[in-house]
Amino acid sequence: MEKKTYYLTTPIYYPSGKFHIGTAYTTVLADSIKRYKSLRGYDAFLLTGLDEHGQKIENASKEKNIDSQTYVDNMAKDAIDLWKLLDISNDGFIRTTNLKHVKIVEKIFDEMLNKGDIYLGEYNGWYCVPCETFFTETQLVDGKCPDCGRVVKKTSEEAYFFNMKKYQSKLLEFYDANPDFLIPTSRKNEIINNFIKPGLEDLCVTRTSFNWGIKVLSDPKHVVYVWLDALVNYISALGYGTDNDELFKKYWPADLHIVGKDIIRFHAIYWPIFLMSLGLELPKQIYAHGWYIMKDGKMSKSKGNTVYPDILANRYGVDATRYLLLREISYDQDGLFSIEGFIDRFNNDLSNDLGNLVSRTLGMINKYFEGFIKRSISNEDIDKEMETSVNDIVMLVENDMDTIHIANALTDIWKIIDKSNKYIDTTEPWVLFKDETSRERLSSVMYHLLENIRKVAILIKPFMPTTSEKIFEQIGIVNSEHKNWTSLYDYYLLDDIKVINKIEPLFMRLDKEEEIKYMMESDK
Repeated sequence: MEKKTYYLTTPIYYPSGKFHIGTAYTTVLADSIKRYKSLRGYDAFLLTGLDEHGQKIENASKEKNIDSQTYVDNMAKDAIDLWKLLDISNDGFIRTTNLKHVKIVEKIFDEMLNKGDIYLGEYNGWYCVPCETFFTETQLVDGKCPDCGRVVKKTSEEAYFFNMKKYQSKLLEFYDANPDFLIPTSRKNEIINNFIKPGLEDLCVTRTSFNWGIKVLSDPKHVVYVWLDALVNYISALGYGTDNDELFKKYWPADLHIVGKDIIRFHAIYWPIFLMSLGLELPKQIYAHGWYIMKDGKMSKSKGNTVYPDILANRYGVDATRYLLLREISYDQDGLFSIEGFIDRFNNDLSNDLGNLVSRTLGMINKYFEGFIKRSISNEDIDKEMETSVNDIVMLVENDMDTIHIANALTDIWKIIDKSNKYIDTTEPWVLFKDETSRERLSSVMYHLLENIRKVAILIKPFMPTTSEKIFEQIGIVNSEHKNWTSLYDYYLLDDIKVINKIEPLFMRLDKEEEIKYMMESDK
């Protein structure tokens, strides 16, 4: 039986230098969902990449006195290295300077032009170079870009426009028929009430005031607008419009586009309309997540409050960084990042809760049973209640993941860890050990703890894959069937298990003052 496919994407990123934790969050989030779907038996494909065209790229390369291609080549290496460091399991990495992508964009533009969806006119208005976005006078906030707050530039030039008005009614009908297309609901309401219903403006889709981009074949003084260029990556990476389109036929339409809330308009209005123009199916869902906010507001290089994921990963470990990034942004909310909060959660969640549960349990199994545990079925009320409770939590985690409530999923997983630590305190294995007649009960307690740890190792695998494997190794699980998702609902799967006798802590507790000092110095 052929596996069910699942195609998800991150935005392709502008290569402006080091990526901050906001960009890393998006990619780690997508990677975690991809890993979860793979565990559930899907043939999952994750795409990420770089948006390498546009005026700001041309300007940045001129400032460095290098050609634009060399500039983006250097940035691409840095991006690829970062995703490797963060253990991102992407299956595709698209660069918009790739010749295959360029040819597909050229072809699509001509198709839209010949269809009459694109027409020649003149643009007069405001343009934000950093956001690569056009704005009308009324859209500006205090005369500045409503998205980034920077100064906008008055622009007047010949340009091609896409007839957005033609598809306005069709787009609204699609939203009505697909209420979960854009989530959370608050983002959908924003797009419909603030942009679509008031009336769409035709979109300027070419520029003539710079050269770094894909040229219009029939009118090469025009460069294709970066958002038309960039959005096409989701299908060009799969070979759409080429002789080698097997991936496109297999994975399209996308199951999930993951984007930050600042680029919803492009993905929830422009992209669906472009696809309608091409006669292609629309993505099944777009999830627009919140931002990481610092104590002094949104992260920005100008404020000097940017936090970089490579610094966190190299200092605190990749899995810890992945977990802590995902834990702080709830569904439909922004997340507050502070190094103090980062260290507190590292010490509490990872070192105290998870780390201590594993080390305490293995220490007792080694002390009381020389490292060996056999299957021990129990009829004790406390054990039956825990078995039922853990199975219920597994179902909660599945629902959390399927609805992209990732922080909730982690919270629910930690309920198993918390229950297990309290179970130790309640059953008091050290007391049972002193009573020869309680050895069978002691064995059952250890067995239940080991099973809980095995389940936790499976559940955290999408988020902390290396830690998951370390736990499997420490508790003596080598059978792949004992590591798969379907085994989560079996409470008496293990038998004749030998745990490791040399226990290494999963996460060493951090000195808060020392780490704050380190992070402050690393920002300089």
